[in-house]
Amino acid sequence: MILNRSIVKTSITVFLFFVAISSSVTVHAQDGKALFSANCASCHAVHKKLTGPALAGVESRWANKEHLYAWIRNSAAFLKTGDPYANALYKEYNMVAMNAFPSLKTEEIDAILAYINTVPDPAKAPAGGAAGSPAGAMNEEADNSLLFGILTLILAVISLILLQVNANLKKLADDKTGQPALEPIPFWRNKSYIALLTVVLFVVGGYLTSRGAMSLGRSKDYQPEQPIYYSHTVHAGVNQINCQYCHSGAYQGKQATIPSVNVCMNCHQAINEYNGDKLYNAAGEEVDGTAEIKKLYKYAGFEEGKPWDATKAKPIEWVRIHNLPDHVYFNHAQHVKAGQVACQTCHGEIQKMGEVKQFTDLSMGWCINCHRETKVQFKENGFYSIYEKYHEDLKSGKLDSAKGITVEKIGGTECQKCHY
Repeated sequence: MILNRSIVKTSITVFLFFVAISSSVTVHAQDGKALFSANCASCHAVHKKLTGPALAGVESRWANKEHLYAWIRNSAAFLKTGDPYANALYKEYNMVAMNAFPSLKTEEIDAILAYINTVPDPAKAPAGGAAGSPAGAMNEEADNSLLFGILTLILAVISLILLQVNANLKKLADDKTGQPALEPIPFWRNKSYIALLTVVLFVVGGYLTSRGAMSLGRSKDYQPEQPIYYSHTVHAGVNQINCQYCHSGAYQGKQATIPSVNVCMNCHQAINEYNGDKLYNAAGEEVDGTAEIKKLYKYAGFEEGKPWDATKAKPIEWVRIHNLPDHVYFNHAQHVKAGQVACQTCHGEIQKMGEVKQFTDLSMGWCINCHRETKVQFKENGFYSIYEKYHEDLKSGKLDSAKGITVEKIGGTECQKCHY
């Protein structure tokens, strides 16, 4: 009986160990990707030069990792050390200083670097593996939760088998020594097994029920099919069209706004065919880019070779993806203009998406965490001129300018800011 208890304890320990590992691995990988999207994606890509250099192999380009940490946290200060690589990089990019990230912890930078190392080079992908293709889809970070779940289940079954083997061996040993032995109790009648199984089912059922209840009304990874296949990879990624050219409301008002047909036709009166990399929808089916442009012409009432009469245009019935509850107030201009928040912070690496999907669950907890961690751009920002005390404290040194002012300090976690 003592041996049975020991095996049960060992099995539970192994079970909890694998669950903990699976959770930590998944969270660590997700953190690296989320941190990259929030802090790096607006200026950097992994395998392509944007505003800044491509980040693939960035660790190997620095003399040591401490220099890289210092550069990320405050490039302007690190340039004063006279580091030859840093100064050459500064000159290569027209002496435009990299944004400072003094609040990034060492483990957060390591998580970003770990994520960068997991992103495969599209140039080395098999033929036809363009953005949005099935091969491209395989480049997305894998979620190991299912694998660890299967391994945990296998270990649990092995543990139960070992318990049965132990009981039979004990019976054989007792028979050999002449000690009276009780017949092993069948699994379905063994109170210890039944209690253990009940506890496991209760814990797993409670977890799944709680998780399901918390996700009600949330639409993370929601990716509907649109009336026209519009590729952000082509427009925002390859052609580098600024998000606010189409979504002008994001800088000026509460809603980001969906561009009218007129905005699309500013370019597509001249661009009537698609000659880029192959396009694939979420189902892995190849999309004819030129045929999608013809769909736009149909909505616009445009006939090629003839002057366009904009009065014939009719709205495109786009399917809404991001939708907050009615009791939540969110203002795009307050975040984009005043807060200078990059689009990728909430929408993910939009420049790499074919058909757009919802990047995060947009839950209250997610928003509050962002408010607790995000620094307010106080310098030369008239929007925050009313917070005189913080400005004075920063000038006098009472507040550390390197740590900055978070959204939480100016009331960003107060209920009435978003619910009133």
